[in-house]
Amino acid sequence: MIPRTEKLQQVIAWGAGNETIRAMLLTSSLTNPHAPVDMFSDLDIDIVVPDLQAFLADDSWLTAFGPVITTIVENEEVFDGRHASRMVIYEDYTKIDFLIYSVEKFREQASADTLYEDWDIGYEVLLDKDRLTAGMQAPTHRVFNIRKPSQEEFAYVFNDFLFCTTYVAKCLWRDELFYARFVAEQIMRFESFQKMIEWYIGSQHNWNVSTNKYGRLFKRYLSPGMWKKIEATFAGADIAGNWNALFAYVDVAGELGRELAQQLGYSYPDAVEEKIRKYLLEVKKMGARQ
Repeated sequence: MIPRTEKLQQVIAWGAGNETIRAMLLTSSLTNPHAPVDMFSDLDIDIVVPDLQAFLADDSWLTAFGPVITTIVENEEVFDGRHASRMVIYEDYTKIDFLIYSVEKFREQASADTLYEDWDIGYEVLLDKDRLTAGMQAPTHRVFNIRKPSQEEFAYVFNDFLFCTTYVAKCLWRDELFYARFVAEQIMRFESFQKMIEWYIGSQHNWNVSTNKYGRLFKRYLSPGMWKKIEATFAGADIAGNWNALFAYVDVAGELGRELAQQLGYSYPDAVEEKIRKYLLEVKKMGARQ
């Protein structure tokens, strides 16, 4: 029996014997038939208690499942009052993310017309002493499927991406690597480029596919040739390498954008890309600021 399975049985036994615990659900990837699962997959467990504040006042219960390395504590104000959270790494290297609900809040969300997205990914009822889960809808496992963009969203993402490349170019000229990497990675990659790749994959699977968080499954759904082009957008610390990655970014974004535009019947900003390329080339030719 793997440590995660042993840990889950410990949690269920603890909940069954604890009068304070009224219901318990397993959620997330372990309950989603479409999600990748491996030895590092976490346990995501929802706990329902009558008095949330009283329960949160003492976290010693976390040690009932083994010695703890560290815990991240997030109370209900972080989640707009829906629940609290305790994310725990144990010394056997298993990880459990506990969400703790009051009975009142759980009933409210469980009886909603639309299933709460955390549960629509997938859930399994582990304990239910008061039939709190009786009215819950079955999960679709499709809440995070890639959605087709509108023409307006498509245009905004590609224009914003091209606009941001000029910031990277200026930073490289100034030898401001830290800021260049911030724009290239946090803004461009995860606010624009990630969406482009998701749309590209979605269009190839009839918009009935999920690539999980932050591109986790991109490699699974892309051809080796396209993945190699995307790999070229990652750079190290040297300025020359960052320039190469910047132009690789523009190249592959243009390829994705033109193919998507053709499939969706949208317009791609060819003229903007051409002028941006000219800008980037001219800044690169200037050499580093002296």
